[in-house]
Amino acid sequence: MAEPHVPGGTDDHLDLPCGETVHTHDVDLGMRELACGCGATHAVVMDVHPLGRFVPDFLVDTLRATITTDDDYDEFSTAHALAMVREEHPDDVAVADCSADGEVGYGLVWVADMDSYELHRTVVELLVELMEHAISHADDGPTVSEFEKQLEEFELDAFVDAYRSERDFEDEFDSAV
Repeated sequence: MAEPHVPGGTDDHLDLPCGETVHTHDVDLGMRELACGCGATHAVVMDVHPLGRFVPDFLVDTLRATITTDDDYDEFSTAHALAMVREEHPDDVAVADCSADGEVGYGLVWVADMDSYELHRTVVELLVELMEHAISHADDGPTVSEFEKQLEEFELDAFVDAYRSERDFEDEFDSAV
């Protein structure tokens, strides 16, 4: 019986979820999507990409103020958000550790079996779930009530559409507009 395909990689190549392989030197800092030989377009994220790629800076600040990390990163980051995606969709996200390769400009790279819009949607959905979980442990009060009210009004697709249309992430100098 054949071994199941497990997406992942080494410091010089990345085995994509679709079965194709990409050399990590072909993935540059400005990439957000990869036109693959399989015919699909895959989202590309690197650890150096800011979390603001997915959510506004005020929310990034809130996440960093409330979530402590116990790893190599000083604060909640893109790496944590992509780890959440990979945990939720283990067969749909490949990751390569390129930290020993000084030529690529990033330490970790993730390539998803979804396009950048769907990945963006997935990241936001998981961050909202994380916030919902955190608020469920908080003492009931005005902050909890306000969050629950805002959550009822929150439309995931509308948020992602608006955020993507208002941002400027055309190169490695990502910045929210």
